[in-house]
Amino acid sequence: MFKHLRIAAILLFAASFNTIAAAGYYSWKLPDSYYISSGSKLELSSFLPITADISKEKESLAAFYQNSSTVNTASLKLFGIIPIKNADVEEMETPMLIPGGEPFGIRLKMDGVMVIRLGAADTKNGTVCPAKDAGLRAGDIIESVNEQPVTSNDSLREAICAAEGEAVQIEFTRDGKEYSCSLKPAYSLSDNCFTAGIWVRDSLAGIGTMTFYDPASSSFGGLGHPICDSDTGVCIPIGEGSACPVTVKDIVKGTEGDPGMLEGEFYGDGSLGTILCNNRCGVFGKLSCSLPEKEAIPMAFKQEIEKGPAEIICTLNSSEPERYSIEITDIDHNGKDNTKNMIIRITDERLIDSTGGIVQGMSGSPIIQNGKIAGAVTHVFVDDPTRGYGIFCENMYRYGASYAG
Repeated sequence: MFKHLRIAAILLFAASFNTIAAAGYYSWKLPDSYYISSGSKLELSSFLPITADISKEKESLAAFYQNSSTVNTASLKLFGIIPIKNADVEEMETPMLIPGGEPFGIRLKMDGVMVIRLGAADTKNGTVCPAKDAGLRAGDIIESVNEQPVTSNDSLREAICAAEGEAVQIEFTRDGKEYSCSLKPAYSLSDNCFTAGIWVRDSLAGIGTMTFYDPASSSFGGLGHPICDSDTGVCIPIGEGSACPVTVKDIVKGTEGDPGMLEGEFYGDGSLGTILCNNRCGVFGKLSCSLPEKEAIPMAFKQEIEKGPAEIICTLNSSEPERYSIEITDIDHNGKDNTKNMIIRITDERLIDSTGGIVQGMSGSPIIQNGKIAGAVTHVFVDDPTRGYGIFCENMYRYGASYAG
């Protein structure tokens, strides 16, 4: 009898321990906030049953949603009994968006100029680097010289030369923070002029794929990840930006260890619209022309996305956007990287035959699941071009639509 009681106690302890461990796992794995359609309930898809008891109405936290209403607190419980965590739940009208899939050209003029590297000047006293001595480094954004705005490489050079060797005051940003420094130009014997000893970039161009556009506000979102400088990796601050028509001219097929790309070509002098924002979740702006008429579909909230079959929409070889089958193999609701919420795998042999899988230029291709826009393609796995990352459409809408809406 005592032996049976001991076994029962051990089994009860093991079950309790596993239950507590499961609650701890879900507390770490589940996000701290959710959005749901007005009048609906929060339903979570998980291996073990999780209930959400909603109460405690409070002021809205989501200013980025212009159609948001109230925020409530949901008590998440395992088996409806064991507390997991509290989460904010906000009701809102589900955004109705038109899925994209069309390639578009990106022309950006920076807000200031970006330092891409430092260089030495050959002077009569030897080689010096005034920019390094002043504390500047690659990735800094120079905004003004002696309180005069700097908008291009030429305007920076003119401001340095105009000082005729006198120290200048430079205002710049680094990692989003404002700084200033004093820089004394050096006279370069090889260039026969005063120099700061820096190379800068003031603009760039490329192509991407449109993820969605809102027929009500004419706002759009694309890429699903930031446009960063190729030399410094710093997110480009936008002074002026435009979305332009492009055509896909060729495909460089991706292979293991060598990502492919869509080779596009800008055509005409027209503009599709203005790019207003470049942030960690993509580029966003306003359309100035009419795009082909398509039906708007609901945006999927992150808790509605599930592992399993889905589709992406992209354009190859100058054709119209087409749908290709994929599988969502993993979902990370609470990761720190807002652009890597899902892992996807291309399953459509047509796309694999044409591109090898995911290639550069496909970033922003919308992911469709269960009739809703779930997200967008963002990155390819270098060692396996059939696999890559995707971002939640909710994140793109959250961090971008408020700029353009």
